[in-house]
Amino acid sequence: MSRIGKKPVVIPNGVEVKYNDGVLTVKGPKGTLARELHPDMIIKIEENTITVERPSDNKLHRSLHGTTRSIINNMVEGVTKGFEKTLELVGVGYRAAKSGNKVTLSLGFSHPVEIVPEEGIEIDVPANNKLVIKGINKEQVGAVAAKIRSIREPEPYKGKGIRYENEVVRRKVGKTGKK
Repeated sequence: MSRIGKKPVVIPNGVEVKYNDGVLTVKGPKGTLARELHPDMIIKIEENTITVERPSDNKLHRSLHGTTRSIINNMVEGVTKGFEKTLELVGVGYRAAKSGNKVTLSLGFSHPVEIVPEEGIEIDVPANNKLVIKGINKEQVGAVAAKIRSIREPEPYKGKGIRYENEVVRRKVGKTGKK
C-alpha cells in the first residue's frame, strides 16, 4: 500500500471540492483549479477529507495511487496558501527590473530579455537580483521558474547565472598555467 496514497487530504475551511465525470474542481480563497484525474482511481469526498483508493494492485494503479493523492493535496494547498519559487541572479551586471506585469532581465547578452508571465502567474522583483514567481498551480510555478532559469543557467567556473534560492552550484577548478 502506498504510504502517501493512503493518507487522507484534509479540506480546510473556505475550500469547496467537487468531483464529477473524472474532473476534480477545487475552489478556495486564492482561486479555482480544475484537473482531470485518471478514471481508474477512486476518489471519495467525505465531510472535510478526500481519500484516494486504487481498484487493484497492478503496477499502473500502484504508481497512480500516491501521485493522484499528491496532485489533489497540491491543488488544495494552492488555493489556500499558493506556491512560490525564488530565483537569484548571480553575476556582475545581472539584474532584473519590473515594469507593469513585464519583467526585463539584463544577463550579459547584447540585448535585454523580456518575460511576460502567463495567466495565473505573478512575478515580483523584491531586489534587482531576485525574482519571486507566485501562483496557485504548483506545476505551472515550477515550469515558469525552470524556463526563466534556462535562459542563463549557472556555469560551473564562476557560478554566474540564474539559480534557485538555495541551489548549490558545483564549482570546477579552472586551468592552471605551465611552470
